[in-house]
Amino acid sequence: MGLFDKLRKAFGAKDPEDSQSENQSTSEVASSQVDSQASTTVGSSDQASLSSSVNQSMAQSASISVSLSLAASESTSVSQSQAESESLSLAMTSQSLSESTSLAASLSASTSTSLSESVSLSVSASESESLSESQSLSQAETVSSENEETKRYTKGLEKSRTGFGAKINALLANFRRVDEDFFEELEETLIEADVGFETAMQISEELRQEVKLRNAKKKSDISDAIIEKLVDMYEAEGQGEYNQLHFATQGPTVVLFVGVNGVGKTTTIGKLAHRYQSQGKKVLLAAADTFRAGAIQQLVEWGKRTNVEVVAKPEKSDPAAVVFEAVKKAKAEDYDILFVDTAGRLQNKVNLMKELEKIQRVIIREIPEAPHEVILALDATTGQNALNQAKEFSQVTKVSGIALTKLDGTARGGIVLAIRNELHLPVKLVGLGEGMDDLRDFNPEEYVYGLFQGLVTPK
Repeated sequence: MGLFDKLRKAFGAKDPEDSQSENQSTSEVASSQVDSQASTTVGSSDQASLSSSVNQSMAQSASISVSLSLAASESTSVSQSQAESESLSLAMTSQSLSESTSLAASLSASTSTSLSESVSLSVSASESESLSESQSLSQAETVSSENEETKRYTKGLEKSRTGFGAKINALLANFRRVDEDFFEELEETLIEADVGFETAMQISEELRQEVKLRNAKKKSDISDAIIEKLVDMYEAEGQGEYNQLHFATQGPTVVLFVGVNGVGKTTTIGKLAHRYQSQGKKVLLAAADTFRAGAIQQLVEWGKRTNVEVVAKPEKSDPAAVVFEAVKKAKAEDYDILFVDTAGRLQNKVNLMKELEKIQRVIIREIPEAPHEVILALDATTGQNALNQAKEFSQVTKVSGIALTKLDGTARGGIVLAIRNELHLPVKLVGLGEGMDDLRDFNPEEYVYGLFQGLVTPK
């Protein structure tokens, strides 16, 4: 099932196949319960039969004991030969009693074994039920966590969703027929929605044939066709994309943050420090943006808020020297993660490139496989400017992923589509609010649901 089909299904009625599967599952559970009850009834019947046999055996034993008493009483009044005869009879009767007692003991042992097996089955059933309850609780917690994440994306993308929907509705407000004028307006609408120029052109071209094939005439059909093409392209471009942060298999993980001043780079580092420190990780920060006024103090304050140590030097110090000291400390003191804040003077690309190259050389000399991530922080509220920054920084250094900040405060959430389709860079982190926990790992499906919720005709 494609991502668009999942989107439509999520906002529409339940799939008949799912309902059939649920009914079948319910039937199997009911059948299993009936079999269990039948097995319990059979077990109880066997126990009752065994108990009856034991009672009969014990009654026979009592009867034999009475006979023995009578025989002993009569033996005093009979002749010697009769006494001998009775003695012989007594011996035989005693043997019969012994055999009967053995039978009773055997039956008793059998009953005890059966009861023990019954108890074991009961305990096993109880343990199975307990395990089932534990699994159900775990599944419920997982679903609750997923629902919470969905709510975060739905709320965080509200402005983008409203803005995108308004642009599509405005496009279709005067819709009369699908012609060349319509496609020109569509291209303008998509560019304004910050999905990117290349993406807008490609969508427009593909829709020319798609709309004709579908014979789409209703506004809802046109809208669905536009969104489906956007989602399909987004899904296709994301094949093999890894949206999680890479961590070192051993030793400290080094994450280098780059980005222009004011995009929320330092704040993103502070929130990540809080996240991993809360998880029990040993986190270290390096204040390598030594040229921007207040940058060092800002990171130091984040260190105090999150109870994380910060390696810092006076302003105008060599950024590479700060990083060298931080890496040495991370290795010597067994830190798990080192986050490095860097300068964002993109207006002087040559100097910035040299600075970043020097920082990376220092890191590689100490940890050959590092840095494990080079994250570019972009401000989602800047729309196309963010896309241009990403292109320029990709020329300065090798970027491994994007941290898209302030996504909740803008109607330009379509920029994620452009970043993936035009730059082929994975978005790894998104800011969905101002709280410490509102910096989230990027989830492509949740993003699509949050952006297009309510804009797709359910089926």
